[in-house]
Amino acid sequence: MVGKLLRQDFDVVVASADWHPKDHISFAQSHGMEEGELFEGHPLWPVHCVQQTFGAQFPKELEVDVIDQVFYKGVDSDVDSYSAFFDNEKRRSTGLDNYLNERGVDTLFVVGLATDYCVKFTVEDALKLGFKVLVVIDGCAGVELQTGDEQAAIKAMRAAGATIVTSVEL
Repeated sequence: MVGKLLRQDFDVVVASADWHPKDHISFAQSHGMEEGELFEGHPLWPVHCVQQTFGAQFPKELEVDVIDQVFYKGVDSDVDSYSAFFDNEKRRSTGLDNYLNERGVDTLFVVGLATDYCVKFTVEDALKLGFKVLVVIDGCAGVELQTGDEQAAIKAMRAAGATIVTSVEL
């Protein structure tokens, strides 16, 4: 489905990717804790998307040749980054907002993982930055650490001003 969307006539196609150092703060093993436990108010995750590893690559099914630019997030060992725009502490920008503004982009069609974390935070930041946002919900998937997390995220994105659509509606 995402490949089909990427082949649509979009002027600009970007992607974000976690690009974590091996000792990233979001990893449960970095704290000797269990996955899903909270650390400083955020859940801890399994080791994932470590820089320069196979796990940080896009899936082979994703047609990366149509992506104009990739924006890396989670690059700082000491702060996580759910949003494609900023880290969770708003210390560092990925540069995505400037890139989009320089190209005259005002409307975003968002797909990705995970609906209840990275998608939600990206959408909320995009709206705060003044973009119109459509979340293509069948191009997203949640992690559901708690039952209902994904639906709560969808409700929050809608309340913040995002439009929730399906790929069929496009």
